[in-house]
Amino acid sequence: MYVPGTVLGGMAVSLGPIMFGAVDEYGVAWRIGAEDGLQGWDSPEVRAEHTVRQGDHGSWADPVYLSERPVTLAGLIDAPSKEALDEAMERLRAAAALTDTPLVVSETVPKQALVRRSGKVLLTYVTDTTARFSVLMTAADPRRYALVEGTGSTPLPSTTGGLVFPVTFPVTFSAATVAGEVEVENEGTFETRPVIVIDGPVVNPSVFAQYADGSVRHLDYSQTLATGDQLVIDTDAHSAVLNGNASRRRFLAVPLGWPTIPANSSVRFQFRADTYNANARMTVRWRSAWM
Repeated sequence: MYVPGTVLGGMAVSLGPIMFGAVDEYGVAWRIGAEDGLQGWDSPEVRAEHTVRQGDHGSWADPVYLSERPVTLAGLIDAPSKEALDEAMERLRAAAALTDTPLVVSETVPKQALVRRSGKVLLTYVTDTTARFSVLMTAADPRRYALVEGTGSTPLPSTTGGLVFPVTFPVTFSAATVAGEVEVENEGTFETRPVIVIDGPVVNPSVFAQYADGSVRHLDYSQTLATGDQLVIDTDAHSAVLNGNASRRRFLAVPLGWPTIPANSSVRFQFRADTYNANARMTVRWRSAWM
C-alpha cells in the first residue's frame, strides 16, 4: 500500500489535476517512464523553407518558425484495488481534455504549456490493479512558460504638488510624478507576448513599448473607454476585445508591428491618452518563455 502524498522519485509532471511521479489522495501511484515517460518536451519541430539560388551555390533561407509541440506521457498506474484502478483510469481520460489544460514539468525552473488531447488515451491492464498508459497531447503554442505570471499596473502619467503661489521662503518642493509606465522582464530564452489591459475612463489610449536599443513600437486605440469599460489587447492572438465579448480590433492601429518581450531582456510599456483621467489604468501581464 502506498501512502498518499509520497513522492516516487524521478521526473515530476502534472496534467491538470493528476501528478505523475507521486501517490495521489486515493493511494494510487502514478509512475512515469524513466526513458519514454515524457517525449516532445525537449523541442518542437521547425517550419523552414529554402529557395534554390539560380546560378549560384546554396539557397535563400526564409524565416524559420517553431511548429506546434506534440507531447506524449507514458508510464504505469499502480492502484490498491481494481476499483481504484478503474477510477484512476477514468480520471486520466478526463484529465486529457479536449480543451486547453496545463501540463507542468518540475524542472529546476518549473515550466508549463497548455495542451489538448490529440490522440487516443491508451490504457492496457497489466494486472487487476496495475495498468500501462500513454497519452498524446499537443500544445498549439510551442513555448514553455514560467508558472508564475508577471503583472504590473500604472495610471496615466501625472505630476502633482510643486510650488504654490504666492511663494513663501524658504521654498519647499513637494511635487510627485507618476511616470505612467510598467517595466517587464522576460527571464527566458525565447520571446514572449504580453496581454495588455486598459481600464476606462480614457480617451484614445495608446501604449508605447520602448526597447533596450531605443526602438519603440506602439498601439493606438481610436475610441473612448467609458467608466467600467475594459479593453484586453492580446499581442499573441492579435486581438482587442472590449468587455469580454466585443471585438474592437478594427479600432486598434499597429503601425510598427505587435510588441513582444525579447529573450533575456526587459521592455518599458508606457501608457498615454489624449486627456488625463486619474481613474484610467493600464495593466500588463506576461510570462517568461523558453523554446
